[in-house]
Amino acid sequence: MADCELCGAMKVGTRAVIMGRAEVQACKRCTEKMGLEEKKVAPGLAKARSNTTPTSGGYGGIGRKGKDIMLRGEKELASDFAKRVTTARTQRGWDKRELARRMAEKINIINNVESGKRPTDAVIRKLERTLGITLMVDASLDENRHVNSGQARGLTLGDFLLGDK
Repeated sequence: MADCELCGAMKVGTRAVIMGRAEVQACKRCTEKMGLEEKKVAPGLAKARSNTTPTSGGYGGIGRKGKDIMLRGEKELASDFAKRVTTARTQRGWDKRELARRMAEKINIINNVESGKRPTDAVIRKLERTLGITLMVDASLDENRHVNSGQARGLTLGDFLLGDK
C-alpha cells in the first residue's frame, strides 16, 4: 500500500503510470478517471524477469538473485565495443533509433555506447542479446601494461617537487 501521487489518497493500492513524460504512482480511481496507461515493460525484459529464480546460499539462504560475485572479473568489456555495436547495427540495416526501440532503451544510450562511453552491465547484456554479438571477452592479465609507451621519461615526483630544473 502506498500513497497516490495524483489525488493524495493514502495507503491505497497504486501502480506505475505515465503522465506526460513522468512516471508516477497512481491509484486505480485516478488511473481510470484520467485515462492513464500503466507503464509498459519491454516484452523481452518481462520474459527475463519471469525466468529468473532466486539462488539459495549467501546470507543464510535468503535467496539472492544474480550471478556469483566471485566470478566477476573473469570477463571484461572488449576495447573495441563501440565499433562492434556500430558494425552489427549497420549490418542489420538498423538506424540508432531502431536499435534503441528493440532494446527498450533511449537513443541517447545508443549514441553514448557508439561514441565509446562504457555502458552499464544491463545495457551490455541487452546489446549482446539484441545484436547477437559478444562484448564481454576474457580478461587479460597484463601486469606489465605501460601507460606511456613513448620515449619521454615522464614527470616524476622529484621533478614536480624540485620544479624540473
